[in-house]
Amino acid sequence: MVRIRTMTIEDYKGVYKLWMSIRGFAMRSIDDSWEGVARFLKRNPETSVVAEAKGRIVGAILCGHDGRRGCMYHVCVHQDYRMQGIGKSMVVFAMEALKKERISKVSLIAFTENDVGNAFWKTIGWTKREDLNYYDFVLNEENIVKFNQ
Repeated sequence: MVRIRTMTIEDYKGVYKLWMSIRGFAMRSIDDSWEGVARFLKRNPETSVVAEAKGRIVGAILCGHDGRRGCMYHVCVHQDYRMQGIGKSMVVFAMEALKKERISKVSLIAFTENDVGNAFWKTIGWTKREDLNYYDFVLNEENIVKFNQ
C-alpha cells in the first residue's frame, strides 16, 4: 500500500535517494542540498508531497507558491512504482494543499527530452504552453546542475 502525505525535512534522505535513482534527473548542488530543501520546506510547509511504500519514499514533489502562483518541482515516482496512479495522486494532493492556501494556478517545467514526464502531464490534463517563452537568469554560479546517468 502506498501512502501519500506532506513532505517534511525528515524525508530528505529518502527523497534524495529517490532522486539519485532516476536516470536523467537534474539536481542543483545548492537548491537540492539538505539546506536548500529545508529552506524551501520552511517557506512552503504544507504543499510538498511524498509517496511512501513499505517504509521507503517512492515518489516526491517539491511544491510551493509565491502567494499568487504555485509551482511544482522534481515530480518523480520510482521506476518500480510507475503506472499505478501514484504520480497523479501526489499531484492532486499538492494541488489541494495549494487550494487551501488560495492559490488558483499552478505551473511546472518539464525538460523537452523527458518523454515519460511529458506524456504523464498530457495524460492527466495539463496544458503545454505554446504562447510564451521561459527565461532564466543565474544569480549563483555555484549552484551547479548535474544530471544523473
